[in-house]
Amino acid sequence: MTISATSASHHDRAVDPQFKQDVLNCFRSEKRAIPARWLYDYAGSELFDAITQLPEYYPTRTETALLKQCLDEAAALIGPDRNIIEFGAGSVTKTPLLIEATNPAHFIPIDISGDFLRSSVETLKKLFPQLPILPIEADFMGAVALPDTIGKSNNIGFFPGSTIGNMIPMVATDLLRSMRFTLGDDAMLMIGFDRIKDKDVLVAAYDDRAGVTAKFNLNLLTRIKRELACDIDAGQFRHIALWNASENRIEMHLEAQSDMQFTISGEVFSMDKGETIHTENSHKYGISDAQTLLRSAGWTPLEAWSDRDDYFSIILAQAKPIPFAP
Repeated sequence: MTISATSASHHDRAVDPQFKQDVLNCFRSEKRAIPARWLYDYAGSELFDAITQLPEYYPTRTETALLKQCLDEAAALIGPDRNIIEFGAGSVTKTPLLIEATNPAHFIPIDISGDFLRSSVETLKKLFPQLPILPIEADFMGAVALPDTIGKSNNIGFFPGSTIGNMIPMVATDLLRSMRFTLGDDAMLMIGFDRIKDKDVLVAAYDDRAGVTAKFNLNLLTRIKRELACDIDAGQFRHIALWNASENRIEMHLEAQSDMQFTISGEVFSMDKGETIHTENSHKYGISDAQTLLRSAGWTPLEAWSDRDDYFSIILAQAKPIPFAP
């Protein structure tokens, strides 16, 4: 795989202060963890795009096939001329299916990786030259200001890929509430949920034989070293994926293979052999659990679709009116 030279441009940019703070907080804490969104710099986004094409990684192909099956029914509920707002747009590989089915008025992709987002948008513009596309480089974990030409009316949020699974349920609920605020009171949301399934299938999807997921995880250390004046040795870590049955989630960690000491932005840290950095969760949901999560955040599920093996589900929800009294 060739990583574009565009990724090198990040070295010359100002460091995101939140990235620096999150990394320092991680290594200052006894239980080391870094928010998963920082995995997605340009190189990380390209690596994740490669992961979605691996034979072990079932979510992308399963969700794509499910979208093709359900979109006629979904489009009848959604209606034409809505504004599609995609949260964490990435490579927008599934977006053309929704655009073709619903004939939207505008498409607004939101992603934290600006360079990767702009590259993806250029590809999409060639497919839909008449569609107004308004990309927003932002962290969608908080409320996002939509363009004035869009406003908070006639919007549908698109959140595929089971990205909601990267958050613990409390944070996921907050995010879904934030999306409702961003999209408006008459909004709809189309969201993907990865389902609970055999442990071996799940672990293989996050620890592929070719080692692409390992490169994706280890790239976080490369980014820290590049952006934060750090001398950590990424070669002294290994990628781990494990199933946490009590939390219904896959966890990704970076495990130290030796005792080490390193500096980050002038601050000295150490790790013992066997200690890990927790880099990502991927929660899996039963269909009733997913619907409960949506309801708790102000969304009313309208329809749910699943593949025949119950590997993946897509739910279409409507913003629930906020009552002034019980």
